[in-house]
Amino acid sequence: MTKAEKTALIAIPIVILLGAGVAWAGSQGSATVGGWSLFALCVTAAFVVQWLAFIPAYLRQTEKFFDLTGSLTYISVTLLAVLLSPVRDGRSLLLLAMVLIWAARLGTFLYRRIHGEGKDGRFDDIKPSFLRFLNVWTIQGLWVTFTAAAALIAITSTHRAPLDWLAGLGTLIWVTGLAIEVTADTQKSRFKANPANKGKFITTGLWARSRHPNYFGEIVLWLGVAVVAVPVLQGWQWVALISPVFVTLLLTRVSGVPMLERRADERWGGQPDYEQYKKETPVLIPRL
Repeated sequence: MTKAEKTALIAIPIVILLGAGVAWAGSQGSATVGGWSLFALCVTAAFVVQWLAFIPAYLRQTEKFFDLTGSLTYISVTLLAVLLSPVRDGRSLLLLAMVLIWAARLGTFLYRRIHGEGKDGRFDDIKPSFLRFLNVWTIQGLWVTFTAAAALIAITSTHRAPLDWLAGLGTLIWVTGLAIEVTADTQKSRFKANPANKGKFITTGLWARSRHPNYFGEIVLWLGVAVVAVPVLQGWQWVALISPVFVTLLLTRVSGVPMLERRADERWGGQPDYEQYKKETPVLIPRL
């Protein structure tokens, strides 16, 4: 067993325990189904879907439906929460719409991108290892749990509140974040589709104001979801605020910005135009 496989063997139960911790906290005040916390059932479903999808992915040694599975998990667990909840109010339906629109858009975008490029290089060394590949899928279950926590806890909560100014503010923040993310993704896709830009890096549109505007939009939209959820949170349910915090830390400290910045430095580092772009353009928050 390699060092990486030993690490994965240790990481898998830790990831599951973290998910269980959030499930326990979010279950305080959650509606129940057959005596079981509805929020905990949603968290369990998020992990089970990943493990079921892992089986054919490992057997076929493919990562092509990894991102799509993640998006479908968001959709399925949020629908599960709404359908099994004893009360379906305006806030729940608003949160459902937010998650469904985001997940459907991002899932479709990522699915088309990986099929266009043929593969995702991040998985080249991981796929052959049962433990390492399983760990990635397990982490995706935790990613869904943490990211959607605010929406799922609010939807499954027994405490209800009518739509208010926070719902309006949260919706405005969400729309702004989604618009930024969609615009940035579209601009980069069109840039890469132009043969004249082969081997170049994008410095136009939103990418002239931020080196990672799509990630900024992602953080903003989940902040909006959390703001909508706030009025119904009580006690341990405040763990729901882990959602925007997790997204921010994930994208700025783990798998988002650091990874892409490293790849960009390896590819264009030392080129005067690239160094100038880095010097003048913020990493995340767009300059006005």
